[in-house]
Amino acid sequence: MMIKIDMESEEFKEEMRKTKEFTDKMCSSNGWVYNPIEDVNEGVTMGLARNKIIYNKRFCPCFMVIGETKEERKAADNRICPCKPAIEKEIPEDGKCHCGIFCTPEYAAANAIEEIAEEVAHTHSRGLTKEECEAILKHEQLDGDEITALLEARDLGMVEFNLVDVREWMEWNQDRIVGTDYLIPTTSFYNTVDQIENQKEKPTILYCLTGSRSAYCQRVLQDMGWKQVSNYTHGIVTYQGERTSGEEK
Repeated sequence: MMIKIDMESEEFKEEMRKTKEFTDKMCSSNGWVYNPIEDVNEGVTMGLARNKIIYNKRFCPCFMVIGETKEERKAADNRICPCKPAIEKEIPEDGKCHCGIFCTPEYAAANAIEEIAEEVAHTHSRGLTKEECEAILKHEQLDGDEITALLEARDLGMVEFNLVDVREWMEWNQDRIVGTDYLIPTTSFYNTVDQIENQKEKPTILYCLTGSRSAYCQRVLQDMGWKQVSNYTHGIVTYQGERTSGEEK
């Protein structure tokens, strides 16, 4: 079952405040700093607050929460922020944790100016051909311009694929890419993936806020037998195309 959290509720606002105090403390005590992209920090904080309300634990929002009961979740060794892999490996080696909220000062300084603009926008002098669209769909990693081009080509009937948002309902409701076909939240992935269970042969493109959750779900779908799964590498935070919000009509 998909759980919907009211972002305007006093409960959620209070938990957001407490979670921000928690992440502030983690940065201070560990010598970390926040990601230079504020949208990353906000998205992760929202996910941590959501999980605290639902599970009474700040489970990492970039991974599925496995287990129906408290005992099952403990046995599953779900990641709890700040998780052991982040402390021991990800931050020391990569400069940031998997979700991206906690960074080394060196990483933040090097990426503060234009991390979200790592790739220069593509310039197209013409529309893509059917063959070019099919070739792009075979790429495991896609950027925003490729997503936009593929959506335009799909509207013209040149190519078929599913565009899937793997963020949480509250993020989807707040802001999503026009043309998104399904919402399959990472934290309830196995309970909601049945929406596309009969479409394993159809190309599938996943996106989240920054590309970390969608990359994780990409591997899961591949292991489950999906033939062609692509990940929007940098996520909706870099998307320049058309967006929408609110409940579907």
